[in-house]
Amino acid sequence: MRIEVYSDVACPWCYIGERRLTRALEQRPDLHVERVWRPFQLQPDLPPSGLPWDEYAAAKFGGAERARAMFARVTEVAAGDGLEYHFERIPTAANTMDAHRLILFAREYGKEWAMAEALFAAYFTHGADLADRDQLVAIATGSGLPEDAARAYLASDAGVAEVAASQEEAAALGIGGVPFYIFDGRYAVSGAQPVALFLRALDLASQDAKAS
Repeated sequence: MRIEVYSDVACPWCYIGERRLTRALEQRPDLHVERVWRPFQLQPDLPPSGLPWDEYAAAKFGGAERARAMFARVTEVAAGDGLEYHFERIPTAANTMDAHRLILFAREYGKEWAMAEALFAAYFTHGADLADRDQLVAIATGSGLPEDAARAYLASDAGVAEVAASQEEAAALGIGGVPFYIFDGRYAVSGAQPVALFLRALDLASQDAKAS
């Protein structure tokens, strides 16, 4: 089974959704599943260096007070899924082009999802600056990727076209937000849904595959 995951590492609900999908897959150990990261930038027009987090959050969510309330809610939800969020540590609202490219680079080493998990944790738990290539390289090496190769990849334009193409394909499919999951091209799940719903999608796609 192939699951295409449209996601952004700067999206708190995407991290929650990824954890829930993982838990669902753990409950279906007999399924052979290929998960494919499909880059989707929620804020593709941010400058390459990003914007100061407090300034960005206040503007996007209608003021600092509302932003704090929203962050408190998502932090509580994340904790229920075993995730630790610290929005106060985040330095910038990052342009995630390079982070997506790093996941594509990690795919070449069979570490696509380890890299995605590391980037989510680096951003939401530890407050890494995903616009800083030195920090990205450090995250990559911490995930077992070769430092020189990761640095050279980011210094090139490798992966840029693939990220852009994924964004265009998402738009063509009518995907306006993430996380968004497509199971074997048959069923779609939008949002960080409960584990039970992911299990339902897995079972339906599996039954269809056996029937076809």
